Amino acid sequence: MDKRLQEFKRLLDIMDELREKCPWDKKQTNQSLRTLTIEEVYELAEAIAEENNNEIKKELGDILLHIVFYAKIGEENSSFNIAEVISGINEKLIYRHPHIFGNTKAQTAKDVEENWERLKLKEETKKTVLGGVPNGLPALIKAHRIQDKARGVGFDWDEKDQVWDKVLEEYNELMQELKSGSQADIENEFGDFFFSIINAARLHGINPENALEKTNKKFIKRFNYLEQQTITQGKDLKDIPLKEMDAIWEKAKKWD
Repeated sequence: MDKRLQEFKRLLDIMDELREKCPWDKKQTNQSLRTLTIEEVYELAEAIAEENNNEIKKELGDILLHIVFYAKIGEENSSFNIAEVISGINEKLIYRHPHIFGNTKAQTAKDVEENWERLKLKEETKKTVLGGVPNGLPALIKAHRIQDKARGVGFDWDEKDQVWDKVLEEYNELMQELKSGSQADIENEFGDFFFSIINAARLHGINPENALEKTNKKFIKRFNYLEQQTITQGKDLKDIPLKEMDAIWEKAKKWD
């Protein structure tokens, strides 16, 4: 037997035994597993961001366990089983890749994405272009996904540099509201400004979530250096003048 199939069957057998004999595994439900699954996905995302292949392998295993767990619960409820889960994704992949398994032509990755979105609209569960964007996504990721889906049906700038006029427009509107607007209006304009910046990132081939996370990590690294330097000098951050902080910060930048 293929080693991949052998190990997958072993995992299914282990899950069967756990659901029968383990007190913790026996009591789990879809709802009790939900938050744990979300945590595992974030841990995988972190491992990917750090390009740590050992951790990626480990976290993929944890997520695969959750997939098998949900499928086992579905089987017990006579709703679905793991074979149906795999069959479903197999059929979807074949259907949404007609340029591979059919007669459709697609020369570029963009062509493939546009075909994908058009096919999704034909499926019973996806009646609108943006209907497949989960409501629970974090706002930044959600904005990027919304824009990407709109682009998939041709709703996008003709030239990517045109987006900067929109960014400037939203910036000016934000500045105006900051002078005289209500808190609600300022919040709205901040949202519009953020949305335009995310759009600009997308058009320039930058994933805004990844870019922001890299900046987060960079800031943490520099701030930790700043904090450590003040501790070494026997000082408290709150007692150090901003000018002195800036000098240490500039030194921290050399370690990026």
